[in-house]
Amino acid sequence: MTVADTQIERRLEQLHIWGPYALLGVSAVLMFVSADLMDGPAEWYTAGSLVAAAVVLQTWWHGTRYRRADRGRSPSRAGTAYYAVRWAIAFGLTWINPFFAFYAATGYMDADELIPGMWRRLGLFASAVIVAGAQVGGLPVTSTAQWLGFAGLLFVNFGLQAFVAHITEQEEQRSRERASTIEALQQALDENAALHAQLLVQAREAGVADERRRLAAEIHDTIAQGLTGIIAQLQVVANTPDEGQAREHVHRAMDLARHSLGEARRSVHNLAPVALDGAGLPEALKQTVAEWGERTGVRAEFTLTGTAEQLHDEVSATLLRIAQEALSNAARHAHATRLGVTLSFLTDEVILDIRDDGRGFDPLALPARTRAGGFGLDGMRARAERIAGSLTVETEPGHGTALSARVPLVRHDQ
Repeated sequence: MTVADTQIERRLEQLHIWGPYALLGVSAVLMFVSADLMDGPAEWYTAGSLVAAAVVLQTWWHGTRYRRADRGRSPSRAGTAYYAVRWAIAFGLTWINPFFAFYAATGYMDADELIPGMWRRLGLFASAVIVAGAQVGGLPVTSTAQWLGFAGLLFVNFGLQAFVAHITEQEEQRSRERASTIEALQQALDENAALHAQLLVQAREAGVADERRRLAAEIHDTIAQGLTGIIAQLQVVANTPDEGQAREHVHRAMDLARHSLGEARRSVHNLAPVALDGAGLPEALKQTVAEWGERTGVRAEFTLTGTAEQLHDEVSATLLRIAQEALSNAARHAHATRLGVTLSFLTDEVILDIRDDGRGFDPLALPARTRAGGFGLDGMRARAERIAGSLTVETEPGHGTALSARVPLVRHDQ
């Protein structure tokens, strides 16, 4: 409830408390002003007694309403009895002096709070009888003209008050429906907040798991592959008697160590591969293929088709990592004499093809990945799928291997 609503409620409460006193006081003053309407001391004494009774009744009612939980704002039997006694006092006073119709009009103010259901209309009708009687000159009604006027005024008074009561009831019903709707919406908001919190927890857990997989793949692509290359170079050093050739392979091992160290540092910080620093994906792939061919002694070629574009960092890093993994697998298992890498830029996708003339393999007979093994095809496929791409492999024993990764073309500024 807003501050304005609270102020309105407070003013209505004050009206219901002091309104009957004020109207009774106005009626009493008008009674003294119109003393010529009073017929002898008996009416004065009677009117005084009824005014005193009205004050006592009003004081008693407002004293008891504060002791009830609803503070007298809900229809009840006690409220109906209070309304009936007050109406009887008002009827008696108006019979003596028609100016007490002001006090009788109090029945229009609180019938909805005191009388339940359809009895409320009866209470309004009873109050309208007193007011209409006073408006035609006072009770009792004697002449035919007065009766006609009384009937017309009674119809107008009761019709107006019944219409107002109907509108009030409809507004109260709408208020209850709005309150029910607000409560339902609040409950839905609370449930949505709880669901949102649960989804955040799940998203955080999924993010942690994905980050662990990413770091595992990055470490494999940097430290593991680098160490493999270093071991291969050192094995050559250990098996060759040529000091010059041994020195050359030692330098290659040192270069691999430095390169792998830089890759590892950047992978931990979730940065793009070192080869992408200051260069686009085509240049990085060309350099990677050339270094791989020099290191393995395999004839390796890189081809670019289509118009090269600056790709989003994540797309570039993913394709480069797939190429690095494929080259690493080719060096360990393919025993190829030629290898070709093609990067194709199409309208809405980028395709990375890697082909070799090695011994191939049976895709259905691949052994399960062990702790000592690499990420292999599963790792490359997971990388492609992470950016809404796909990976296909065509191979058979003795006929080489063709690997194709297709990913959406997402530009750097998107």
